[in-house]
Amino acid sequence: MKRSAATIALTALAPVSWGTTYAVTTEFLPPDRPLFTALTRALPAGLLLLAVTRVLPKGAWWWRALVLGALNIGAFFPLLFVSAYRLPGGMAAVVGSVQPLFVVGLSALLLGQRPAARTLVTGAVAALGVSLVVLQGAGALDATGVLAAVASTASMAAGTVLTKRWGRPDGVGPLALTGWQLTAGGLLIAPVAFLAEGAPPALDGRAVGGYVYLALANTAVAYWLWFRGIGRLRATQVAFLGPLSPLTAAVVGWAALGQSLTPVQVAGMALAFGATLGGQLGGGAVAGGRGVGRSFSFSEENGRKVSMDLEDHSLRR
Repeated sequence: MKRSAATIALTALAPVSWGTTYAVTTEFLPPDRPLFTALTRALPAGLLLLAVTRVLPKGAWWWRALVLGALNIGAFFPLLFVSAYRLPGGMAAVVGSVQPLFVVGLSALLLGQRPAARTLVTGAVAALGVSLVVLQGAGALDATGVLAAVASTASMAAGTVLTKRWGRPDGVGPLALTGWQLTAGGLLIAPVAFLAEGAPPALDGRAVGGYVYLALANTAVAYWLWFRGIGRLRATQVAFLGPLSPLTAAVVGWAALGQSLTPVQVAGMALAFGATLGGQLGGGAVAGGRGVGRSFSFSEENGRKVSMDLEDHSLRR
């Protein structure tokens, strides 16, 4: 039990870290370069982990690493940014908060894990809590933005479940697996970033420091903890940690950036946090975590880029 709690706590540090992205982005980085930021988060971190582990995929793991890197990083980031810029307020975050329900469905299909009614109710409560924190009531919905938000959520959910299903090759640790995915995802993002945003921007010392933080703590370490957790916990346990990302962004915005929190937002945070805790009940960590025969998220969280303005209840990831 203690081992399970420690694994959950360490895995939770990943979405908590992703929740600091907004403050770092707005205070340190050049504006309006989300894809360049995604690239500098993923590719340098992946290459660093490859250099540290000195382990490359073999056999089927070449295409598996490419698929996982695309789902968890390469496709997820661009789709999430499209939704964030095309949808009003925090709608993209609300769509992302239903990721536990996506994971429940995919776990039933790919892992043979039947969903419990309590899990479905907890997932709905988590989505409601996040919506109270970040959702802006006014504004028309953009069809492309909605489709991108749903696709990004499904992409990360599928990546989580397939990471659990495929496990890791014998003798390969989560650090190497993380390096494979970040490198593959970064290489997929690179041409999109340069085509959409052009040459890299000029960087000052603050920007360099911000990118170093995002690449090391926010991506390399956070994703290592995330994939390590996927290997030791149930898929739904990891998925229910995802709401910690927007909740952390809200707390950091209030504590460090002077943003306000309304009573409704505080109530939403309590609901989402309670659902996160509830999602950890009913099963613990298991040894090994390789393959479908062993029980087992967010968000982006999916290294996710988050930008939140709590005064108008908006969220961008």
